[in-house]
Amino acid sequence: MSNTRLTRSGKIEAARGSISDRTGTTLVSTDLGSSVAMYKTNVDDETLNNSILLMTNILKQNGDSYINPFPISIEPFEFMFDSEEKLAEWRTKYKIPEAASAEEAFYIFRDKYKIKNDNPEEILQILAIRYAIETVGYSNTRTLEISASITPESAVQLQEMGQSLTGVSVIQEPIRKYHTGNLASHIIGYVQRMRKENVEEFERRGDTHEYDVDDKVGQTGIEYVFEEYLRGKDGEKQIDMSVDGTITGEYTAEEAIGGANIVLTIDANLQGITERALAANIDKIRNGGFGHVYETEGGSAVVMNVNTGEILAMASYPDYTPEDFYNGISSAQLESYKPGKNLQFRAISSAYAPGSTFKMITAVAALESGVTTTTEKIDDNGPYPLEGAKKQPACWYYNSYGYGHRRLNIAEALEKSCNYFFYEVATRMGIDTLEKYARFYGIGSKTGVELSSEKAGEVASKEGLKNATGDGWTKGHTLNAAIGQGRNNVTPIQMAKYISMIANGGKKIKPTVIKDVILSNGTYVAHSEIDEFVKDKLNLEEDTSENFEISEETTRAVLQGMLSVTDDRGGTAYQTFQDFNIQVGGKTGSAEVGTQIVNAWFVGFAPFTKPEIAVVVMVENGGHGYYTAEVVKEIVAEYFGMNVKEVKEAMNVSSEVESFR
Repeated sequence: MSNTRLTRSGKIEAARGSISDRTGTTLVSTDLGSSVAMYKTNVDDETLNNSILLMTNILKQNGDSYINPFPISIEPFEFMFDSEEKLAEWRTKYKIPEAASAEEAFYIFRDKYKIKNDNPEEILQILAIRYAIETVGYSNTRTLEISASITPESAVQLQEMGQSLTGVSVIQEPIRKYHTGNLASHIIGYVQRMRKENVEEFERRGDTHEYDVDDKVGQTGIEYVFEEYLRGKDGEKQIDMSVDGTITGEYTAEEAIGGANIVLTIDANLQGITERALAANIDKIRNGGFGHVYETEGGSAVVMNVNTGEILAMASYPDYTPEDFYNGISSAQLESYKPGKNLQFRAISSAYAPGSTFKMITAVAALESGVTTTTEKIDDNGPYPLEGAKKQPACWYYNSYGYGHRRLNIAEALEKSCNYFFYEVATRMGIDTLEKYARFYGIGSKTGVELSSEKAGEVASKEGLKNATGDGWTKGHTLNAAIGQGRNNVTPIQMAKYISMIANGGKKIKPTVIKDVILSNGTYVAHSEIDEFVKDKLNLEEDTSENFEISEETTRAVLQGMLSVTDDRGGTAYQTFQDFNIQVGGKTGSAEVGTQIVNAWFVGFAPFTKPEIAVVVMVENGGHGYYTAEVVKEIVAEYFGMNVKEVKEAMNVSSEVESFR
């Protein structure tokens, strides 16, 4: 019996944990599906080739794809290399004559694998798998995955043809399902087959999980950061088979343990509204809906609880579909994603000059350092005096109309977005004081959100300028910094943290997208453990910025100025919010990048009397800040239920329903 029977170990893949929103809506889950794999058997080439052809025919007729790394296409015959150098290396490795055409090379491989077939399409089916066997490899105990997800029809037919399919195994395994398409794609991230970078990281971190070359692991977003929690622990099965590859028995040696479930702070409905409103706004700007065409292709939006830092929605446009990557994204699909566009998480990975949205920091710093008061009026009477400048800096209003805003207090200066006022108070306090308050609000540091690829941005400072250019600091640099230009660069998530702190009176918060991590046995992971895990994985640093107690008088003055932006006829966003029945404090910003691009910001909070949420919208080359205000209006309306058309009571809902309104 031992001469005619083999036993090999097989893996029982653990079900990957689910990802849901704060209300319990499942965003990502793991369903049971089927895959097909091959393992090495003691058979001749003809038997192996016939088995491969039968298997691929079954997959094709049911619309299932399978691996095909063979670098020659047919109809017409062409080499599939992106450079002559790679083609030359391949020819050398496989001893293909330099003068051989793609068609000639194709038939060289046919003869090499002893394929007795004259149909090019069927030859290619066999070559695809034979070439994968040679390049990737398999053995009696390690399988080669042919297709990661097959239809039930293919699974049944392959199992029924088992006697004729040498070395072919249909495997029941968990399949990742993204139930909401591209919703929150940059937050959720995607899972893909193991890459070299993953192996190196696991080795560097001393990961205790045993990964195989065909395993799928998180590559971006929550799928990446919480890979160790989501993955679970694989089980083991023993498989008995005859020497010709026929399986004769199978039993479980060790049960698999499912991964942890992740509950996010986002609300799926609000996330959807945020994404749609942002996309519609970008399209409107791009098509001249505000009277002028701006070539914009991207933007982002963040909605944050001002008291807890919980992120209720975070969108980046354009986005992508995570499920496209699960079984290996096609070249055509990847090419449809614009380079540096769809996969770029603008909310956390792109930093921009904040423009006038920075002025609340300048206002707080000026009031708290005592260089001005809430009642002092500064006269914007034209260009601001700057010794040695070729052209004296002036407020945007003077440049447009030929005269200044005249006498304004700090709240009025915020309403009118008067550059002259902020030039003056910044000159009085100096850049060092302004830098300290900017760092207090989180400018120039990562927020520590539980996502990879976050940028720290930059805060305008003497040291930063010297390190970057070697130049010394000047008064002109201070003036630029005071109005959010110069060396100030912030990410939208940093901006949301900063606006939340303005709205909550100066209480420091830590932005988060994680509400709970729940192990498969129902145990909740302590938030302190989660924080330590994320800090270690993302190499986060402690917040070392100076702490300040912001006075109520300062907070009232700044918030009043932001309310005037939306509530007073002279405010830069009055037209958008004039008939809105929720008071929103806001600030527009139009930040110039060179001479051709103007990035558009709108930042705000609501409601005014007792702020709950901060909303930040940024559109690349959006032209004017007030263009983006309508996105904020729509988000606030959704949050406070103003878009509800009809409410029906659900009789089957549990009595324990969370509300974050």
